Amino acid sequence: MINIPGIQSSWLKDAQGPRVLLAVLAHPDDETFGPGGTLARYAAEGVDVHYACATRGEVGTVDAELMQGFATVGDLRWSELQAAVKILGLTGLHWLGYRDSGMPGSEDNRHPDALVQADHNVLVGKIVAVMRALRPHVVITFDPCGGYGHPDHVSIHYATKKAFAVASDPAQYPEQITQGLAPFAPQKLYYTAFPKRFLRFVVTGLRLVGRDPAKFGRNQDVNLAEIASWDQQVTTRIDIARFLNIKQQASTCHKSQAGPGGMFGWLPGPIRRRVMGAETFTRSQPPVSGNARLETDLFA
Repeated sequence: MINIPGIQSSWLKDAQGPRVLLAVLAHPDDETFGPGGTLARYAAEGVDVHYACATRGEVGTVDAELMQGFATVGDLRWSELQAAVKILGLTGLHWLGYRDSGMPGSEDNRHPDALVQADHNVLVGKIVAVMRALRPHVVITFDPCGGYGHPDHVSIHYATKKAFAVASDPAQYPEQITQGLAPFAPQKLYYTAFPKRFLRFVVTGLRLVGRDPAKFGRNQDVNLAEIASWDQQVTTRIDIARFLNIKQQASTCHKSQAGPGGMFGWLPGPIRRRVMGAETFTRSQPPVSGNARLETDLFA
């Protein structure tokens, strides 16, 4: 197995295929609630799929009964993540070593180990090390708004974008080269893009059942109504219909964040399959021309 200096890695299975996909996100559950179906699909197709997770999700409220056997919320959420990535079929899980920063303006933003307090060059260097070690063809991260504005998501977006640009430059982080991590240029960079049709459906559905779409999620700190109004270019649509059940199974692992039924377990199965049968992305690199057709394969 590859040793990545400064990164704590767990290998879930031996590398198998010639293609490698790397998702760089912020918290346990980002991998599943976001591009989980896409990760599961490519893992099933023989791609080596890795998740570099910046934090252990230490911030947020958790039901007391879920804490039995765990010393901290971070320990609980990392255990949930380990279970989820096994269901998704990932090859490796890598922790970048930071602490959850919480939502904007919270006291956790000021914790010295919080991701938003990280030295940007050090953070970029850690992601460069992961890229040079794993040599991914495709990299996935958040969009510039961080999906729903979480400061950790935004930090990871900019750090991953910079790492993608400099990982091939031997003048950048030369100490990694002496540690056996040769420069490497990933081929494609994608940002997650919330499917607006699905979000609008969820917003309407929540209002019909008397729930406020501006207060969504475990801690009611996600404004789905606002997110549904944001304009984001979609260049790529990945069919995950055959892997939606796997995504839902992985979602149920994150009980501390979504409850026993998963994030969208409240949706009837047929409706869930209809509106969640695809995941969408924005291709950042190489740039997409204005008249390009919608992509259907990250490795095309």
